[in-house]
Amino acid sequence: MASSGIIVFIFPVLCICAVKSGFIKVECKAENVGHYGQQSLLECVVKTSSDVTDPNIRMVAWKKLTSPEDEGDLLLGFNRGKLDRPKRGYRFAEPSWNEKNMNVSLLITNTAVADDGDYKCIVITDSGDHNIVTTLKVQARYRIPSVHSTPEKIVPNSESTLICESRGGYPKGTLRWFDEEGTDWTGSSEMETKPSDDGLFQLTSRLSLFRGSTFPIYTCAVFNASGGKEDSITFETNIHDKIKDSDPTKPSPETSKIVAPLVVIGSLIVGLLLLLLYRRRSQQTRRNSTAPLMSGRGAVPAAEQDLEEGYNSHEDEPINQDQS
Repeated sequence: MASSGIIVFIFPVLCICAVKSGFIKVECKAENVGHYGQQSLLECVVKTSSDVTDPNIRMVAWKKLTSPEDEGDLLLGFNRGKLDRPKRGYRFAEPSWNEKNMNVSLLITNTAVADDGDYKCIVITDSGDHNIVTTLKVQARYRIPSVHSTPEKIVPNSESTLICESRGGYPKGTLRWFDEEGTDWTGSSEMETKPSDDGLFQLTSRLSLFRGSTFPIYTCAVFNASGGKEDSITFETNIHDKIKDSDPTKPSPETSKIVAPLVVIGSLIVGLLLLLLYRRRSQQTRRNSTAPLMSGRGAVPAAEQDLEEGYNSHEDEPINQDQS
């Protein structure tokens, strides 16, 4: 019944003051920014024309609108010198506010996601009335992202997935991926958004890594709804050195230590073989060039040997004295 009495009182006042509405005007910031968990201020001031002197405020009502046609839910009210019991967390910005104070700004003491939206401020004075709608944009900064891989240890030339998570932000933001050269790989990822019980968002992004296309370092960055970068984290796959070690065209240091001495020893063996082959060919060439001379020299001693053998045979024959 008390509330109905107030409604009955308001309507006559509105009708009486409608003719004087041009003498006052409520001016508010069109858009206000509030941060989650902190105080938010919706600034509104009553302005009067030069014809009005010593105005008195008879009624103030702050309402939260769910739609433009909605009458709204009363958050804070003042009527004929009495302050209605406000909802918890809402009060006039100036603690000592009274009907002579033209600053009717609303203070939200502990901003929540539910406070995001449109507000209507209604003011009735003894010189006229006016109302206006203002907006509060609630923001919450996302936490530093965290990144892990599946599997936990990335193996070269195998498929794996990087998972980036960031939570505690509002409105809905985005997670983006970059490699060490700044190339954007967000288009190759999949992002999931989940609202928590307090209305804040949890962002999860999965980036698939394929064989032969994995970089040593990736960066996951979180961006707010306005496109501003809030924070980032880097993740090292340690795949760069492993790829080098497993590349058949690039031997490892251990292999080089073994191969180097073998190359030296092999070179020495090949050199010795070439030297031996050269010497044998040189000797063969010399033999072929001296063979005719040796055969000519050998003919004379053979003839001499035959003559000597014949002479010796004649000496050995006995002399027939009878024939003599």
